[in-house]
Amino acid sequence: MGRLKLWASIFLILAVCVAGVWALWNFELRWRPKTITRHQAEISALLQASGWVSGGGKGAKLYVLAPHACAGCDGLRADLLPGLRDRGVDTRVIALAPVDANGQAQSTPAERATVAQLWIARDRGLLDRWEKAPAAGWTAPGVPAADGDMGRTAIVESGRQVVARLTPLLKDNGVRFAYPILVWWNGKGEMRACACQAPQTWRFVRREVGG
Repeated sequence: MGRLKLWASIFLILAVCVAGVWALWNFELRWRPKTITRHQAEISALLQASGWVSGGGKGAKLYVLAPHACAGCDGLRADLLPGLRDRGVDTRVIALAPVDANGQAQSTPAERATVAQLWIARDRGLLDRWEKAPAAGWTAPGVPAADGDMGRTAIVESGRQVVARLTPLLKDNGVRFAYPILVWWNGKGEMRACACQAPQTWRFVRREVGG
């Protein structure tokens, strides 16, 4: 009987430890952003040279790479970015048009037109309208078409090339590329990044850039 109690106690302790480790991973570790320790200069140069549009803040810089539609994009624009902007965070949005797949366009003409215009004009008003509009209903009113315009089409392609170059650089730092990608610097000056689709990741962003 004593031996049975001993084994039962050991099993209970192990079960508690396993549950604790699982809870730590499930509620904390799996959502933590990665610290970028490799290719920092190249990543920073790619971001700075892109056609980002600032939200107007003068504080910490947060780069956001996203197409109009992606998992987590609507929540990010509705719940995370407005609060950060209110705190003075410089949200630098890099609008992108997804690359074609199997000969099929993964973006709409309106999306491509808007991406080109945002890169050219860095128009905060256009960005606001773009972020608030449902992707399926966006018609890019008043925005010049990119299709048929070699210059604007080249700008759309430039954004895709930025993604192509960033993907392996981020992967080397443990960040799997999936929209939206967020890159920022924390209070220690460390470059940080995440594929921030899940709202569980946003608390880290708020903590590190939003005060």
